[in-house]
Amino acid sequence: MNRTDRLYAIREELRRAGPRGRTAQQLAGIFEVSVRTVKRDVSALQQGGFPVRARTGPGGGYVVDPAATLPPVNFTVAEVSGLAAAVSAHRGQPYDGQARAALTKVLGVMEPQAGRRVTELTARVWIDRAEADTGSARSRHAVDRALQEQRVLSLRYRDREGVLTDRTVDPVLLARAGGHWFLVAHCRRREQIRWFRLDRVERARVTAERAADIPVEAVGTPPPTAGAVTGP
Repeated sequence: MNRTDRLYAIREELRRAGPRGRTAQQLAGIFEVSVRTVKRDVSALQQGGFPVRARTGPGGGYVVDPAATLPPVNFTVAEVSGLAAAVSAHRGQPYDGQARAALTKVLGVMEPQAGRRVTELTARVWIDRAEADTGSARSRHAVDRALQEQRVLSLRYRDREGVLTDRTVDPVLLARAGGHWFLVAHCRRREQIRWFRLDRVERARVTAERAADIPVEAVGTPPPTAGAVTGP
């Protein structure tokens, strides 16, 4: 399990633990890492805004603020199966880790019998994951984070001729078009909006600099077969 997946998993484990919490030793045993690694991971979650605190006293451990837990929901088996199919089809794409974390939350609050029915139904849905290449997971996660936090990205990019260049960009949006995922961003080198294919991003690093607030309208209209991921 890579660090990104482990962070999501630790977060969900702490949510499920509720007021009982989990000690660093317990988490280390669950995820087969050292206590030191667990403490670093929890610190990263705290810095990212996740409301987990260290509990003092007998037993100690980490506890999540109850306000961060999911309230009772009433999803049907078919609805959750549809979500699971969509998440599976999206594996390896932008924000796939967050989508899987959301699905885990939903499954975690379902009745056990309903959860088993979801498993049975999704076993009858096959997904071919041979989709467009989105490059390395590390670069993809950096792009996801930069867009979410509106931070400037430092890219090493390979163009269609194979030439590598270093770019500093202000992310605007992610787009899926023509079978490829693109980061649409303002390139400070070219001083214009450019479409960067994710599978051509050799390296991506999120900087501490705040990105320019560029409206989506500055990109123009989407391709005829594309549109924003909003609404049902």
